[in-house]
Amino acid sequence: MRRTGPLLLALALALTACGNEPADGDDPIRVGQIVSLTGNYSPLGTENQKSVALAVEKINAAGGVGGRRIELSVRDDKSQPDQAVLAFNELKDGSDAVIGSPFSNSALATIPLVDREEIPYISLTPADEQVNPIHPYVFVVPALSGTYAEAALQYLQSAKLTRIAVAYDTKSSYAVAGFKGMQAKAAQYGVTLGPIEEFQTTATEFGAIFTHVRSSDAQALMLWGTGAPAVAITKGYAASGLTIPLVLTGSQASRLFLDPAGPAADGAIIASSVGVVGEHLPAGELKTAVDELTSAFTTAYGYPPPQFAQDGYSGVKLLAAAIEKAGGTDRAKVRDALEGLTLTTPNGTYTYSPTDHSGLTTDFIAVNTIEDGEFVPTDFTRGRFK
Repeated sequence: MRRTGPLLLALALALTACGNEPADGDDPIRVGQIVSLTGNYSPLGTENQKSVALAVEKINAAGGVGGRRIELSVRDDKSQPDQAVLAFNELKDGSDAVIGSPFSNSALATIPLVDREEIPYISLTPADEQVNPIHPYVFVVPALSGTYAEAALQYLQSAKLTRIAVAYDTKSSYAVAGFKGMQAKAAQYGVTLGPIEEFQTTATEFGAIFTHVRSSDAQALMLWGTGAPAVAITKGYAASGLTIPLVLTGSQASRLFLDPAGPAADGAIIASSVGVVGEHLPAGELKTAVDELTSAFTTAYGYPPPQFAQDGYSGVKLLAAAIEKAGGTDRAKVRDALEGLTLTTPNGTYTYSPTDHSGLTTDFIAVNTIEDGEFVPTDFTRGRFK
């Protein structure tokens, strides 16, 4: 029995209603959102949704974009690529732009349709394949997996860790792209990878990985994965007796990881959006952007915005800025505006171009430690944001 329909309809209607009414004769800006509200990726999607709603509400309350309010229509992809395709087909004709799923496999299934329909698509997932090669209407908000890989390599080089074991989820586009990004650039940073361990999203037992790492000369273990396996590996790692650092990525930069992992996560190294550790930033434009989201999100939900909320809020801000720059919602003009856009958001300063639809560099990835269940910037990161 399907039970999510009434809830999603109510959510969509509530979001549509928020904000000021447009001036007479001004049509709303119609934005569709495909998001994982149920299924394996719902912990990511619900945080995306909360922050997208907050950004829309804030823009509408300030008078909208060019006097036009944003009207948001939400569809649940149920953490399944085929459902993302169905959702896109429901949204495409009635939307000026679409904000995409946090699940990489859903986004990759949708992109051929985006190419065909030529509709601006703001992706909230970091898989490199979305923008390599360039798809004219696809723009990515999170730092790419490959960018996270390079940021990790920069940190490892600075810490003089040169022999790194890697475990990655072969069923996750995000994890595969991250692993490939490390492979491609490891030598550039004086890093050798090995042993290389594979697992799948459904795996629950990781003892063999720990055994292989223990018998190697690895100085750290880099984990590429999302959801439940990352928690299980982190807990198993803490109990395994291994003392070398465990290195995690932005997929774990959230209380959604910290709370179930508990004390087992303490001491791990974790890369994240710079906004996740915004309280440690010096005063300036970036901190102002982070504080805007942190204040609104914490007031609304009672806890700081995680990585996935940073992405959703930034995505709406980028789209709104492009529509304002384009002078309306003509799809081609909005695409062109995005390709010439530079904007500071809670995720950092984006600089999109015709040859770069990801926009973020390693400069805006923080490398942190986990101390008593909190993210604390490493000296490596503090030095970048003095």
